[in-house]
Amino acid sequence: MEIAFSPCPNDTFVFHAWVHGFVPGAPKLDVTYADIDKTNNWAADGKGPLVQKISYAALPYVLSDYALIPCGGALGRGCGPLVLTQQIEEGPQALSGKKVAVPSERSTAYLLFRLWAAQNVPGGVGEIVVMPFHEIMPAVQDGKIDAGLVIHEARFTFQNYGLSLLTDLGEWWEKDTGFPIPLGAIIAHRSLDKEAISKWIRESVDYAWSNPDASKAYIMEHAQELSSDVAKSHIELYVNPFTANLGEEGFAAVESLLGRAAKEGLVPQFDLRMLRE
Repeated sequence: MEIAFSPCPNDTFVFHAWVHGFVPGAPKLDVTYADIDKTNNWAADGKGPLVQKISYAALPYVLSDYALIPCGGALGRGCGPLVLTQQIEEGPQALSGKKVAVPSERSTAYLLFRLWAAQNVPGGVGEIVVMPFHEIMPAVQDGKIDAGLVIHEARFTFQNYGLSLLTDLGEWWEKDTGFPIPLGAIIAHRSLDKEAISKWIRESVDYAWSNPDASKAYIMEHAQELSSDVAKSHIELYVNPFTANLGEEGFAAVESLLGRAAKEGLVPQFDLRMLRE
């Protein structure tokens, strides 16, 4: 079975057991490691593997062909995207008319940024530039852009670039809604057996939690020069009970985010019931 997910520690931790044949009865995986911007567009264009990790913000574009798998993704508290600048700014108004880099036009991070900016940035931001997330902090540091929207391990490393935190969008979202923040989702083509895929992913997650040291070499092989401590912190933040099962609270958070975005015209209109089908 072909699958695409990122080389980030949370994804390699979750899928280690399945990739290495430790999930009984699961088919062998052929993995493509890809940045979230690539998978978001692959799924929307009907390309790429039939099982992929994408941003929750990209779901409305693909739900007619892909089903949401209620496990294996990233959703939680205290783990939202950050808006970073070179210097300590005097509030969100500092972004008015400025050049901002984002990791994907269909990323959850950018969707949250647009919702937040509509409320907090007078007149709106200026130019939006899409670039791979690992290039954003160096670009802010070098002054090529005014601010950067960052995800993943940047939460733990942005101080190394001498950057300042303008706002934590996860913190804003949690205060605004009370819900955890939906970040990355696992989707499977509707021609596949959703229940079987969910079962295999849950067993892979359970194996990872029961054997936390087994995946270390695999994780660090793909960790994009992260230290083992940063990789560990990344996993602890993004792999949580929602990874094993979205549950009612997880589904409610996704429905809140995408329902609100659809209402404001930021994503296509769709039937929220499709999220659970």
